[in-house]
Amino acid sequence: METKIISSTIVFIHGLFMNPTSWDNWIKYFEAQGYKCYAPAYPFHEGNPADLRNNINPALGNLTFGQVIDSLSVFIDNLPEKPILIGHSMGGLAVQKLIELNKGVAGICIDAAPPKGIFSFKWSFLKANLPTINPLKANSVCVPSGKWFHYAFCNTMTLEQTQIEYNNFVVPESRNIPRSSTKNEGKIDFKKPHNPLLFIAGEKDNIIPASLNRKNFNAYKDPNSKRDFKEFPNRTHYICGQENWQEVADYTSNWLNSINKNK
Repeated sequence: METKIISSTIVFIHGLFMNPTSWDNWIKYFEAQGYKCYAPAYPFHEGNPADLRNNINPALGNLTFGQVIDSLSVFIDNLPEKPILIGHSMGGLAVQKLIELNKGVAGICIDAAPPKGIFSFKWSFLKANLPTINPLKANSVCVPSGKWFHYAFCNTMTLEQTQIEYNNFVVPESRNIPRSSTKNEGKIDFKKPHNPLLFIAGEKDNIIPASLNRKNFNAYKDPNSKRDFKEFPNRTHYICGQENWQEVADYTSNWLNSINKNK
């Protein structure tokens, strides 16, 4: 693989109810292509998922999206070069925000959580999200059930397959990250010029429907900034971990290579 023109560094950004372990296969994939890869954890998300579920830090409940962005910004600012950013779900929205802040040379937003002002009235979106952002739960840490995880993430898998993924990867989560992401902390200036962005959606995603991803993509208005959209059939919100995830990684790699050729 030839030297990368835009950057030889990738920062992977996990989403809610996940931590850096969810990127292990992607890191191996892109390291084999010559990239230096990092996957920083949100505050209070570092460690073995099972240990985090069994020993919940109550401070997690107060964590906001803005604090996550601040933490990621500090991490990126200490890297030797400006990286490519790849994020899933809330990590996809984090990529959008970090690209706006000029922290990355390019961004890939996979099943990205919607910024402020971008909304869906699809029942699956409401059903999957309301249990987490429920205001009656105050600042309590959210530990999802296997049944919820199956509906929101793994809806084309069996319950048995879902439970394996749950045991391996699911972590407790702050309800205040998604709550604050719909307010000013999650606001995106869609008119501002930006570095290249790729939006990837899963056809069968319940929690972030493909139509919501497209609405997010279409909100960008600068005609001179590159952005692309790709929807993968039969993919759920677990697109980065479910069967044939390599096809999504291949598409991402090819898109990055196309940017290099056009530099």
